[in-house]
Amino acid sequence: MLKNYHKTNSTMKIGVIGAGQIGGTLIRQYTKAGHSVKMTNSTGTEKLKNLAMETGASAVTLPDVVTDVDVIVISIPLIAIPTLSKELFNNISAGTAIIDTGNYYPIRDGRIEDIENGMPESVWVSNQIQQPVIKAYNNILAGSLACSGRAKGDPARLALPVSGDSKQSKDLVATLINDSGFDPFDCGSLQDSWRQQPGSPVYCTDLTLPQLEKSITKAKRELLPERRELGLTFIMKHDPAKWMDWWKDFAEHNRVIYESELT
Repeated sequence: MLKNYHKTNSTMKIGVIGAGQIGGTLIRQYTKAGHSVKMTNSTGTEKLKNLAMETGASAVTLPDVVTDVDVIVISIPLIAIPTLSKELFNNISAGTAIIDTGNYYPIRDGRIEDIENGMPESVWVSNQIQQPVIKAYNNILAGSLACSGRAKGDPARLALPVSGDSKQSKDLVATLINDSGFDPFDCGSLQDSWRQQPGSPVYCTDLTLPQLEKSITKAKRELLPERRELGLTFIMKHDPAKWMDWWKDFAEHNRVIYESELT
């Protein structure tokens, strides 16, 4: 059950592209925190009726979801990123923060040569939409995001890394992460965002802020693809429709993979 961990003092207008596991969870958390949320997805607004009734978020068209908002959340598979036209973002308000929650999985997204050759995944996303982005929420399972939030100051509160090149945008994202029940951690520039990609010891291992600060420095870029595949092996053996049944097991599985980097 989602809890309201923090009622924000500043209401934001947020547009969410993609209402899947992560996107849908964020919509619930943002509306509970008092933010005004618009949402859209690839299957059309009709299938968002139940979520709209549950949360009070508005189901709108793709052009509408990016209009007159403070924050845009892109929570779709990387394979779908090129379907977002560059013109879509031409008229967004100045200072609008764009959050990329995605991860690259070749088995789903196909082979993306730039990423295979070392380009950080969110740099690729930024290049595709020709807008600066902030990478956040990509290193946590939807089950953890929905169920593991805690009040600020709780020593067991989990932390989420944030990477990007705009301090203003990162500050907005940090507020939203806090509203979701997690501690934000500034991971550096968007070029540094590889440290929170799949294959990193902070990927879906559910770490507190001190643990994350320590472990993220131990990420090894050359090991990311191999370790990403170890995580995918687990995911492929489980029913994605029953993700709430196995998210804890996946976090434990990843903790075993990265045991040496988590101690």
